[in-house]
Amino acid sequence: MLPQSREERSLPWPHTGPIALRPADEVMQLERLGALHATRVSFIRTVMRKMMREQWHIERVRFDIDAEGYGTAIYRVTTPESTYDFVVFSHYLDDSQRTDRVIANAWDTTMGLCVGEVDEERLEGLRYNIPRQEAGRCDPSVLVLSRANRSVRNFNAVVDALAAGRQPEPEWIAKVGYLYRTTAVYGNGKFGIADYPKIRDWEDFGLPFSAQMFTVYLLRHFSIEQVEHIAAARAPATATTLCDSLRRYLGIGNSTGLGMAPFLISHPTLINQWVLVRETALARSLAQPGDGERKHRLLGLVERAQQHTRETHLDDERQARLNAAMIEELGLAHAWLQPAASDDPALWQKLSDHARANWSLETQEMLHSLIIELFPEQVDELELHTGAAEYHDLVPDMSLERLLGLIETHYDWALRYDFDTPEAQYWFWYRSAEKEEPRLGVRGEEPGADREMPLDIARQVRRCYDRLREHRDAQGGRTTVVEFLLENPDLKAIIRRIQSMAQTHYGEIRANLLERDMLPMHLLRCKLSFFGASKFDPRSDRWVRITLFQGAPLVEDIGSDFDDDWFMPTMPNREFS
Repeated sequence: MLPQSREERSLPWPHTGPIALRPADEVMQLERLGALHATRVSFIRTVMRKMMREQWHIERVRFDIDAEGYGTAIYRVTTPESTYDFVVFSHYLDDSQRTDRVIANAWDTTMGLCVGEVDEERLEGLRYNIPRQEAGRCDPSVLVLSRANRSVRNFNAVVDALAAGRQPEPEWIAKVGYLYRTTAVYGNGKFGIADYPKIRDWEDFGLPFSAQMFTVYLLRHFSIEQVEHIAAARAPATATTLCDSLRRYLGIGNSTGLGMAPFLISHPTLINQWVLVRETALARSLAQPGDGERKHRLLGLVERAQQHTRETHLDDERQARLNAAMIEELGLAHAWLQPAASDDPALWQKLSDHARANWSLETQEMLHSLIIELFPEQVDELELHTGAAEYHDLVPDMSLERLLGLIETHYDWALRYDFDTPEAQYWFWYRSAEKEEPRLGVRGEEPGADREMPLDIARQVRRCYDRLREHRDAQGGRTTVVEFLLENPDLKAIIRRIQSMAQTHYGEIRANLLERDMLPMHLLRCKLSFFGASKFDPRSDRWVRITLFQGAPLVEDIGSDFDDDWFMPTMPNREFS
């Protein structure tokens, strides 16, 4: 059961144990955050366990899909708490219109997750609005609004194989891993749909992004049924269906860009909570004594992670180098672990320490994810604490000396930047006029700086600190925050943030997001790791494709015995089952 109140769910908890939480100065470095991998407490794992544990019932109640795969489908979801309809509209899309960019206004498939049963009258309203996405307007009975494009070559290859009565080549599927990739999965009040506060105390979808991740899971199910339907319509005498191993190996892709990045800056309390959950899971796991069974399992997980990474196809040279180094270093980790004493009470911590001293950030964080995988009894209950209310309260009677001390202690990283240099203010973040989507511009060279977004936390802290010191010195040190703000009202927001985030474990990403060598990809990778993404495939330094739910149980598996062991799936062999 979820904690029943917003406050109860978002409260941090004291971590006790022989292994301390890693310090923020290590964890919240942008490069390390950009090396995180999914864990047991990532959102797709959490929602999958909930579905299986509560035996959610998912049935197809409408499938008005023609021979080419176009039309309307509705899947009804019954949980112990409520009923939902997942409504899918599949459209013909000319190749000239197919793009994953946010400027698109047409897609292969659009969909919505709706509260309650959708009747004909309601369906017509959804049919008008959901395919229009941003240009349409839904009501709060719609929890999630999304759209997706086919991975055309993979989609057609699977249909061709099934129509011919054979299974598609697993090597072909491994190159992509999905039939569809989403280009947006909207929640949180976008375009009239339900705002998160409406559902945050719901048993089904109260945890962050659970409704969005469940929508992606249902799209995966539709994609499988759609290719099988098209194959059967094309060649009814010869067509077959996908075998279970290939069905499970299909996930759903996602193509995302800079639109995801500002969330990490504008929701620092929530990000603190996500990182706190992950780091608590790690500390608890590292503190467990070694044993032979778990050592044997970790050896197998290391081999699986190597193979999964080998099967990740990408063109980005930087990520290819990182992946190659990780494959090699995981082999070294395997060699280190084999002769280690299974009953060593500090086995996992010693492996972590060795990785930190010798191997890349990618390998360190992969090993941490694998170690967390060994201890569900220590880790899984932490998923209930991934929510947090974003409150930044002003403490008006705090002395300036106290506030300066908070900055020097908790924001010392921000004071290290010299914002008088062009390199420190090279970029500016702004919203595009056409889609209101975040963009990066070069200061002094590109237009848009007049619409700059306040993602410059380091620069704001530096500016605040300098003016605080000037005011304190002018007043002889005897003054408070409220007195300072009477003369400096423009600094109210950053002071509230400093006062609030100083009370958290991991309250800020410790980076200047305006600096020339800042990589936006690190921000995207960080957030996607908490979703549960795998197979990171950068298309540039600010746009990435990933895979979700690859290897996950199927809808048909719900109600059967569930072994939550589908992390880092590998390609099935040709002896299909």
